[in-house]
Amino acid sequence: MKKHNFNAGPSILPREVIEKTAQAVLDFNNSGLSILEISHRAKDFQPVVDEAVALFKELLNIPEGYSVLFLGGGASLQFCMVPFNLLEKKAAYVNTGTWASKALKEAKGFGEAIEVASSKDSNFNYIPKNYVIPADVDYFHITTNNTIFGTELLKDLDSPVPLVADMSSDIFSRPVDVSKYALIYGGAQKNLAPAGLTFVIVKNDILGKVSRHIPSMLDYKIHIENGSMFNTPPVLPIYSALETLRWLKSNGGIVEMEKQNIAKAKLLYDEIDRNKLFVGTAALEDRSRMNICFVMNPEYAELEADFQKFATERGMVGIKGHRSVGGFRASTYNALPIESVQALVDCMQEFEKLH
Repeated sequence: MKKHNFNAGPSILPREVIEKTAQAVLDFNNSGLSILEISHRAKDFQPVVDEAVALFKELLNIPEGYSVLFLGGGASLQFCMVPFNLLEKKAAYVNTGTWASKALKEAKGFGEAIEVASSKDSNFNYIPKNYVIPADVDYFHITTNNTIFGTELLKDLDSPVPLVADMSSDIFSRPVDVSKYALIYGGAQKNLAPAGLTFVIVKNDILGKVSRHIPSMLDYKIHIENGSMFNTPPVLPIYSALETLRWLKSNGGIVEMEKQNIAKAKLLYDEIDRNKLFVGTAALEDRSRMNICFVMNPEYAELEADFQKFATERGMVGIKGHRSVGGFRASTYNALPIESVQALVDCMQEFEKLH
């Protein structure tokens, strides 16, 4: 039976990326060695990093004056690395969910970190609006897509202060005006690579302005000076990221990805809105294209476990909602084909006919 992978992360990767990574595990670059056993400083591996950085810049149209880093530690390490490097006196955060809350919590250890807006009052089912970004902060932090609650900020904000964004789960899913951001970071295990890799896009001139001592491993400037090779980087995930970036470019780049992502999200949201058994959980105007969250209509709440079983038996993988929301979550990242979304829609319609 064909499996349809809706996992929220680690998540689906393009099949050709998996196959090429598997080949590199067996024999990297016809070297007779596995990518798992070569030095990160080997002459064969440096071109992998160089091409991955170049494709990042090309696909996202990153302006001059920015660096791209490949680090470890996940977005969770960035929650403290960002304030370590940027927070001198005060920072501002918008709280749109679990990961935004964790980022804010970490920042409070480095100085004054304020919450300028939050959607916690409604279990994070919308993106706050009509707030004022303080002019007296060192940076303003947002989380563009909220995997657990299924909300997404689909436009680039204008900020009077340096704008920092966690784009773990929607990077490369739509065009982004990088020039509006001082720093973009994310874990790669949603739209880019296997778990273990973190990307950072940072404007060079925002660094070096805090008075505190920064340990070498947490200093962006040191990682830039060393080309992401200050310590051993996650070699295998970087290779997979390169293959994903090549795949993105050969499949029409980010404009084409956005077009496909809009079509996939519309297909599933239209069915959620039509089907009397299901209800979407996110505010209509803030619905995520990457993580589509829905629950049983309260009248049919007792059918939740039945639908989960029904869908699993038909090859749907990873659609169980996060424990803090319940219900269901279909993650429709770049690599997920629209045929998988259609299979889930068919499943929902079949279940509806039975009940």
